Amino acid sequence: MAKRNYVSNSSESTRMFKSDFLESLSKIHYAVPLIFWIPVIIYFVYKSYVIGEMSGLNVTLYFLYGLVFWTLAEYVLHRWVFHFHPTSEWGKRIHFIFHGVHHDYPKDRLRLVMPLSASIPMATIIYFIFYPFFGEFTLASFFGGFLLGYLIYDECHYAMHHANFKSGWFKKIKDHHMLHHYSDPEKGFGVSSAIWDKIFSSGFPEKDKAKKQA
Repeated sequence: MAKRNYVSNSSESTRMFKSDFLESLSKIHYAVPLIFWIPVIIYFVYKSYVIGEMSGLNVTLYFLYGLVFWTLAEYVLHRWVFHFHPTSEWGKRIHFIFHGVHHDYPKDRLRLVMPLSASIPMATIIYFIFYPFFGEFTLASFFGGFLLGYLIYDECHYAMHHANFKSGWFKKIKDHHMLHHYSDPEKGFGVSSAIWDKIFSSGFPEKDKAKKQA
């Protein structure tokens, strides 16, 4: 596959919609997901532990299960949904709105975390997909962990593009994500973790990583 030409590295936001209302729904400050989703996560833990009277151990186990499951969901969504390449014009437009714009403007500060206009409906749909497989209170604990995983992913994604990590785990995952953007967008789909890229053999050769770190 030929390498993509990246349109801009500006941190300014490009306009996507003629409508001012739709344009406003496509932008979000990185702190807004924290303000909105942390109380939701606390509520789910409260629901399972206090209302559902689950043991602290079970709440913790289901919460961690949800947190780990998010890493797989992140990989699946990024690889097979966000990087699905439609052929129709309307499909291309939808793809650009959801993910293509990020690859063309990877440093757009207001489009690096998912806007609530997209994350709330998506979280609602996913919750009801999980619903048949859990009891009410075990789902609350599991989904709280799942949402925390999402929140870590969102904030990590912002940091990948705007923080300068010198060493350690954050530098490794930043280098991994930068290779996805600037080397080959059909590899390196993990953002908060590269584990599933290793499992599904969609990561980058060590020589590419070494070159990036040099």
